[in-house]
Amino acid sequence: MLRIGIIGCGKITQVRHAPEYAYHAACTIAAWYDALPERAQAMADLYGGKVCESIDELLSMKLDAVSVCVANRAHAEVAIRALKAGCHVLCEKPMAVTMDECEQMLAAAKRTGKVLMIGHNQRFNKAHKEARRMLKSGEWGKPIGFRTTFAHPGPEGWTGQQNSWFIQKNQSAFGVLADLGIHKTDLLHFLLNEPIVSVTAMMGTVDKRYPEGGLIDVEDNALCIYRTQSGAMGQMHVSWTNYGSEDNATRIYTTKGVLRLYEDPAFSLIFERPDGEPLRLALDEMTTNEKQTAGQRENTGVIDAFVESILTGKPSIADAAECIQAMRVVFAAVRSAQEGRTVEIQY
Repeated sequence: MLRIGIIGCGKITQVRHAPEYAYHAACTIAAWYDALPERAQAMADLYGGKVCESIDELLSMKLDAVSVCVANRAHAEVAIRALKAGCHVLCEKPMAVTMDECEQMLAAAKRTGKVLMIGHNQRFNKAHKEARRMLKSGEWGKPIGFRTTFAHPGPEGWTGQQNSWFIQKNQSAFGVLADLGIHKTDLLHFLLNEPIVSVTAMMGTVDKRYPEGGLIDVEDNALCIYRTQSGAMGQMHVSWTNYGSEDNATRIYTTKGVLRLYEDPAFSLIFERPDGEPLRLALDEMTTNEKQTAGQRENTGVIDAFVESILTGKPSIADAAECIQAMRVVFAAVRSAQEGRTVEIQY
C-alpha cells in the first residue's frame, strides 16, 4: 500500500487527484497540506489522513509519493523538496515557470532515482492513444498538417473563483498558454511522435478582467503556428474567452485523409478518406456528466499510470523527461510573441 501526500487542495485535487487515489487499491491518502487549512481539512474529512501545518511536516511522514497541486510558480521548489525527501512526485502542469527550473526538477529525479511525472491527462484519452497508434503505424498516411484548439470561458468556470491564482501573474507566471496551451502542445508531440522545432506566436489579453474591471495581467488568448521535425505545419489556438461550449478538438491532416478527434459528440475519433466510408469510433463511451449521472467516477488514468510507474520502475507516457519537451516549445512561443519573430527550438 503506497502512502500518499497531497500538497495543494484546490479544484484539481478535489475532482481528480483525491478521488482517483481514493479509489486505487494500492493507495491510501495519508497526509494533506494547503495554505488554507480549511481546504485540507475538508479533504481529510472526506478521505481520511492527517492535515499538516506545513509542507515540511508532510514530507517528514515517510510517504511514498506526493501530488504537487500548488500554483505554477511553486511547482519546481515543492517538487524538488519532495524528491529530496524520498518521495515519488506527480506534478501538475505546467512543469515549472522557467526552463532552468524544469531541468533542475529532472536532475533531482535522476539523482534520487524517483519517479517524476507531469499531469498531462490528454495523453491518456482513449481516442488520443488510438490516434497515436494509427499515425505511428503509417497505415493511415504521413501527418502533413494539424489544427488543435482548447477554448473555454476561463479559470473561473473551473475553480468557481472570480480572482483565482490562475490570473495572478505573481503566482501563475503565464496565462492561458501554460494552462491550456501546454496540454495541446504536449498532445501534438504525443500524437505525431516527433518534436516541434519552430514556433511563430501571438498572445494577448483580449477580454478577461479582474472583478474590479481591469484587464488581467496574463494572456487570455494565444495562437501558435508550429512546424515539426519532419516538416508538418499547423496551428494551436487556446482561449479563456470562449463563452459558449468548450472546444477541445484536434485535426491531423495526413497524406491519406483527415483524422478528427473530439469534434463529434457521438464519435471521439473519425478518420475521413478521399474514397470510401469514414472510420468512426466511439472510444469514450460517456461524457463526464453522464458518468456522474450514472454514479460512476471519472478516471483520467493519470493516477493509475503514476502508481504503475512507481511499482514497476518503468517510465509512464507522461514521464517528466518526455513532457519537458513541450515546455521548451511554450517558452519559445512566449519569446516569439514578445520579439515578433519565428523562434527555432533546440533539443
